[in-house]
Amino acid sequence: MKEEKKTFLFFFTSITVDESELLTVPDGWKEPAFTREDNPKGLLEESSFATLFPKYREAYLKECWPLVQKALGEHYVNATLDLIEGSMTVTTTKKTFDPYAIIRARDLIKLLARSVPFEQAVRILQDDVACDIIKIGSLVRKRDTFIKRRGRLLGPKGSTLKALELLTNCYIMVQGNTVSALGPFSGLKEVRKVVLDTMKNIHPIYNIKTLMIKRELSKDPELRSQSWERFLPKFKRKNLKKRKEPKKKNTKKEYTPFPPPQPESQIDKELASGEYFLKERQKKRKRVEEIKAKQADAIKKRQEERNKAFIPPKEKPVVKTKKASTEKKIDIEAIKEKVKNAKKKKLGALPVEEVNLKMAADEKKKKKKK
Repeated sequence: MKEEKKTFLFFFTSITVDESELLTVPDGWKEPAFTREDNPKGLLEESSFATLFPKYREAYLKECWPLVQKALGEHYVNATLDLIEGSMTVTTTKKTFDPYAIIRARDLIKLLARSVPFEQAVRILQDDVACDIIKIGSLVRKRDTFIKRRGRLLGPKGSTLKALELLTNCYIMVQGNTVSALGPFSGLKEVRKVVLDTMKNIHPIYNIKTLMIKRELSKDPELRSQSWERFLPKFKRKNLKKRKEPKKKNTKKEYTPFPPPQPESQIDKELASGEYFLKERQKKRKRVEEIKAKQADAIKKRQEERNKAFIPPKEKPVVKTKKASTEKKIDIEAIKEKVKNAKKKKLGALPVEEVNLKMAADEKKKKKKK
């Protein structure tokens, strides 16, 4: 046994494998398709999945449902559409041999419920295609900011979304509070990162730039095994949060070692005004006069406010419109010439020049006949 152990250890230590070869997949390699020969006896139990769909999708699903049944029928999976409950159900049959077919059928009905067209959703039945439904509704509190950030994903006339689709080889559908993505696994990972960063107030253009650089770097076989951090751009956040300033600012007074001056008492004020030396009767009379003066001012203001309603508004000055001069200078000589010309012409008669031309034409015709 000891000798066997030694040889076993020697076997493992002698082999050296390059780590870069283990991590990379050969170009053009594809996983072989799952056939009936891999599972000839089929499945033991029946599996089923159901999902609800919104009311506005009812007409489209009713129209394309025969195509859905035909596509799932190739994988021996039954599909039923319940318009009363508003649900879609997929179930396996006795002929189903692929255990993962029901999972793909579940993803198909989920995508159809999230407004993905059938032409794109049916691609989920392929082996090298997966899907990801990203929920973005709960990532932002305010509805206005959520709509703005969701609009950034689309971009002007859908240009940002189209760029993402080209870089990730995925179909992306933004609908309501979810983003549905369909494509290869590597592309779905990038799509999820871009969507979540956009909802965290990071513009998608930064991620698109990094994806473009990665795409160019992947073409170089020498750089595949190296780190790409030195090539990727590093963006710093410039929009720093401004600190909220208080409405009332407490300004600190300059420090002085002396205490503040003592406030004047009522007696001091009376001494300054000379009221302290008056008799009680004089003080009383002064107070009554002050009260009466205040009352008179109040009555005067009240009367002015009442009289405002009776003051007529200022009228705009009437601007006199200048009468258009009807008298026009009449050219008498021109009228006389017109009358003379009219007398010479007969009613309906041609002018003299035209008559002369006609006479000359008739004479030419007569000469030709002769």
